[in-house]
Amino acid sequence: MDDVYREIVRIRESGGRAALATIIATRGSSPGKQAMKLLVLEDGRTVGTVGGGCVEADVHDAALLAIRDETPRLLEFSLTERGLPGGGLMCGGTVSVFIEPIVTPTLLIFGAGHVSLGLSRVAALAGFRVVVLDDRETFARSERFPDAAEVHAIADFGVAMEHVSIGQDTYGVIVTRGHQHDELVLRQLLGRPLVYLGLIGSRTKIVKLFQELEESGVPRAHLDRVHAPIGLDIGAETPEEIAVAIVAEMIARRRQGVDEGHDPAQRRRRPSLSRVRGGKESKKSKEPAGPARKGRSPGETSAGTPGSRA
Repeated sequence: MDDVYREIVRIRESGGRAALATIIATRGSSPGKQAMKLLVLEDGRTVGTVGGGCVEADVHDAALLAIRDETPRLLEFSLTERGLPGGGLMCGGTVSVFIEPIVTPTLLIFGAGHVSLGLSRVAALAGFRVVVLDDRETFARSERFPDAAEVHAIADFGVAMEHVSIGQDTYGVIVTRGHQHDELVLRQLLGRPLVYLGLIGSRTKIVKLFQELEESGVPRAHLDRVHAPIGLDIGAETPEEIAVAIVAEMIARRRQGVDEGHDPAQRRRRPSLSRVRGGKESKKSKEPAGPARKGRSPGETSAGTPGSRA
């Protein structure tokens, strides 16, 4: 059983996927005993056992389904020819097996400023494996981000993707210290199979950036997947509050399949290129400057406000 626990630790640290099946109850005669465990990895490999035979085969298949939909399962087996026809079992007992998915999503945070500090802490508490990248060694330090699994001091944001990989449970948040760095990272992430991609900044900045990207040949469909301004609109002002809003939006995407960036009903708070005239927003869409105001998304920041990025 120690091998099972060691493998679970390895999977969590690496951001892998698996499902743990545990016999939680037995009655009568059965090959599997209470507390026996079977760990099923995403590729079908296993560690441990729940007694073998056709029961274990069925548990194995159910575990793979649990990995895919991140939904626990409770299976009941009657170990008789009637309960498992063709299984060759004549034990006469019953077995209850609980299957729990082990899926640790990875959050890539590009930028190591004030928002990133809070985001790393909140995301780790919410079960994300956090990876932080910045081109400043004084900021990108493990001591500064104790909750992060990895912290990378990179030479340049233009080569950020040389330091990380993207799996099917990867989320990305761009909160660098400047718009040029944001664009460098965004260009590398657009079109990649991220579960979630968010970009911090003001609506004016995002409209201008998206227009430039689209004019350079970036498909509009790729830009539509970006959550910008980032985070649920909860009136967040401080870096820590913005971090909560961002993680809340990621959780909604993960647990409910809710993606505000794709919901037409929520488009009212997303930038529209149709309102841009000559690289500037029309008077109709122009917004007042200044500190946080009612209706502004948490990830919409301007220099000098608490949400700005050092």
